[in-house]
Amino acid sequence: MALGAAAISLSIVTGLLVGAGALERVVHRRNLARIPVRVHVNGTRGKSSVTRLIAGALREHGTVTCAKTTGTLARFLLPDGRELPIFRPSGPNVIEQRRIVSVAAAHDAKALVIECMALQPELQALSELELVRATHGVITNARPDHLDVMGPTDRDVALALASMIPLRGKLFTAEKKQLEVFREACKDRKTELVAIDDADLTSVSDEDLAGFSYTEHRENVALALRVAEDLGVERGLALSGMQKSRPDPGALREYDLDFFGRRLVFVNGFAANDPVSTEQLWDLSIGRHPELKARIALFNCREDRPERSLQLGEALPKMSPADVVVVMGTGTYLFARAAVRAGLDPSKLEIAEGLGDDEIFERVVSLVDESALVFGMGNIGGHGLSLTRYFANRAHPKSTDPRSRAA
Repeated sequence: MALGAAAISLSIVTGLLVGAGALERVVHRRNLARIPVRVHVNGTRGKSSVTRLIAGALREHGTVTCAKTTGTLARFLLPDGRELPIFRPSGPNVIEQRRIVSVAAAHDAKALVIECMALQPELQALSELELVRATHGVITNARPDHLDVMGPTDRDVALALASMIPLRGKLFTAEKKQLEVFREACKDRKTELVAIDDADLTSVSDEDLAGFSYTEHRENVALALRVAEDLGVERGLALSGMQKSRPDPGALREYDLDFFGRRLVFVNGFAANDPVSTEQLWDLSIGRHPELKARIALFNCREDRPERSLQLGEALPKMSPADVVVVMGTGTYLFARAAVRAGLDPSKLEIAEGLGDDEIFERVVSLVDESALVFGMGNIGGHGLSLTRYFANRAHPKSTDPRSRAA
């Protein structure tokens, strides 16, 4: 009798849970239906930036728009552009997208621009097919990152990202190398593919980029402009809204410091944590500052990202050479060993594991005689963001504005 009663109780509880899940799904679908424009942004690099750019363009157009980014810091962007932190009592979980949709619907949003937070291919598919059901999908690029989850090759990364392509919608992408993967996936899902080409890139002028208060990438702006155009936003209006939008905390910025007669230009490149992006930004920064006497690569390791440390360690000796490589964070041995094995002179290594922001700052300053480019790479998480703030708080007030450098 006891076993029978337990079985009945279990059946009742199971039924209630199934019913609650079905009701929650119905409510979520209703919330989605209240938001006619849903833009789902994915990719290896630039997701947060493109999310913010598209949302800025739509706000400038007068469209009631909410947005959510999960880049350096998870943020919910209100229709007036204000930002709220996202509360995660149990850590990140893709199911939180349901809550984001609910909040956007409560604000009577006519557009929601939401960054994909999933890495595993099956969760990327779940995020799109069940949680967002986008009208417009965006894949910025497909570069070698998170290879332990989406790899081992670039093509595997593209296949994983293709899991979030919407059904019978539109997909916008700036990816070229793996474009055929997205083309085949779009064909399967009956989705129109819009690929950003060289004409789109050249249409974004240096003057357009100079209008941003931080270093924005031409590909990101061109991609966001094509999405905004499809949504009926005039180009000038869209660009104005993008330039007004607040950048992600991990956006590429420069901080110019005068430390007792020694000049340091610190570049926050921590968020560009794949070899391709890191090398591009490193070369860009070197090209901007030929007058600086030394180059210091400041690598932030995370012991929970060993694959990334190995990748970048192997790639660093093939990049434009640094005079010193300062290695901070946790799990630095993996990076140092990979870099030396790939050809880096071990005498160039400075290990700063376990040091606080002030100690790392002092270590870097001690390496500078007259002037130096100090480029942060590897990971924005851990020490990356706090060290960036440490440099920023000691920089000239206007040193982060590209327009002030051109004056």
